[in-house]
Amino acid sequence: MLSCLRIRDLAIIDELELELGNGLNVLTGETGAGKSILVSALELVLGGRSRGELVRTGAKAAEVEALFDVSGDAGVRQQLQALDIEAEDELVVRRVLSSCGRSRAFVNGQLATQQVLARLTRGLTDISSQHEHHTLTDPSTHLGFLDAFAGASALRQRVARAYHTLKQAEQQLADFESRIREREARVDLLKSQVDEIDSAALRPGEDAELEQTCTRLRSVETLLRLTGKAADQLYEQDESVLSGLASASRRVAEAACLDASLSGIANQLELLRSQLDDTARELGRQLASLRPEPEALNRAEERLYLLSKLKRRYGGSVESVRDYLAVCRDELDELSEQVTTREVLEEEQARALTGAASSARELSAERRGAATRLAAAISAELASLGMGGARIHVELSPLAGDATEVAVDGARLSADGLERVEFLLAPNRGEEARALSRIASGGELSRAMLAIKCVLADLGPAGMYVFDEVDSGIGGGMAEIIGRKIRSVAQHRQVLCITHLPQIAVFADQHFKVEKVVRGERTLSTVRRLTRKEQPEEIARMLGGLRITAKTRAAARELLVQARHVA
Repeated sequence: MLSCLRIRDLAIIDELELELGNGLNVLTGETGAGKSILVSALELVLGGRSRGELVRTGAKAAEVEALFDVSGDAGVRQQLQALDIEAEDELVVRRVLSSCGRSRAFVNGQLATQQVLARLTRGLTDISSQHEHHTLTDPSTHLGFLDAFAGASALRQRVARAYHTLKQAEQQLADFESRIREREARVDLLKSQVDEIDSAALRPGEDAELEQTCTRLRSVETLLRLTGKAADQLYEQDESVLSGLASASRRVAEAACLDASLSGIANQLELLRSQLDDTARELGRQLASLRPEPEALNRAEERLYLLSKLKRRYGGSVESVRDYLAVCRDELDELSEQVTTREVLEEEQARALTGAASSARELSAERRGAATRLAAAISAELASLGMGGARIHVELSPLAGDATEVAVDGARLSADGLERVEFLLAPNRGEEARALSRIASGGELSRAMLAIKCVLADLGPAGMYVFDEVDSGIGGGMAEIIGRKIRSVAQHRQVLCITHLPQIAVFADQHFKVEKVVRGERTLSTVRRLTRKEQPEEIARMLGGLRITAKTRAAARELLVQARHVA
């Protein structure tokens, strides 16, 4: 519901504030007074295209601000929360338009794009005029109205929940298959690593031993030279260390026979000689075993390279590689214990699809029955508006999709069901039904929109309907009929009607008069709310034109009395 509209420097409006009420708000005034500028202002705050020529001559910028009561519209509050905009029961929209055509939009004081503004305010106001129609000409809104007319909102929610359950089952299966692929790849990797480490048959400390072996085999010539020279010094030379030590040991032993105190020294010398002899013999054996072994060196180096490669890959030491092998074997054991199977998840998906398809088919049946009733109801309203040959068709068509999407009975399944809905109008008998947006005659479309709104007035969010000059080209009894229709719509939602017909204006709950005044050398447009005493005079002006007589005033009072009696 629109509570207040404030305009500054827009077209011929200098500054204006319009406070609307519940029910039917009527704007009247002479042609050119600026009534339709209010519609242009509304279109701006609803995210419409900005035009620099709308800025009042001499002003740098125009500004339009609207205050909406959204306490009954949970959808708008949810959108505000999603945009991180403070969401309360009121929505303040401000649009600033510069003379060069650029504009800025603000929602509850926060800067917003034109696209966000249009999406956010969609459904708050539906405008019908000779040139512009919003919301109900948009086929995307028709499905919601049909479901509301059918009383199928709860069933539609059930379809949405079933569809969500199906999507969850599909995702769980897809995740499972992804995990299976990852698991198989992991198992292959682990098996490869286990085989690689197992085939190496590692021994603790083997790498250190191999380092020593390679060093020895690479240094055979140096070892032969050094050990050979040492052997010569120990026992090969004529005056070797062993022969000298043996000679010394014999002399001290002889001396000990003469002096018992030398016995200990003699024994120590004999022990040293014996140990040195053993050492010399071992050195001789080592010397005899030393010879170049290129094949053994190659084998040791290859083994050492293998160990180095495994250590780089799996932990930095032979012990770490062996530990990693144990971890791999444990993980392989765990991966082999797969509890959930593909068959279980496929069964869950099949059950979810069956449930979603069943609910969607039930909703489709409800929609088909309601579509016939809704088309008949709107067509009856058209007949009462003088369009007896016109017919509304509520067309249901299956949702199109590709092979990757879930299909039920040849239609793509969505959270909203299996079909799209569009209201089509055949303005005259024998003519082809066409989309509402393609109806060429503004008058026919205006009456068709009024007929639709009469049937759907108590359905959907309680936004505002705007009727701008929808009464053009009619008068007399048909004008009164249209007035009554608009009044009936206003019993369910807020209505703003711009009219030049007194038969419509008399049904107003709030009557506003738009006047054009001259201040200095500027022409300005003003709006004021008429009192109960002022309204008859305005109705009389609308009836009689420039000359208002007593009979005209009496006729105006009679129209008002009749309208109030009807209301």
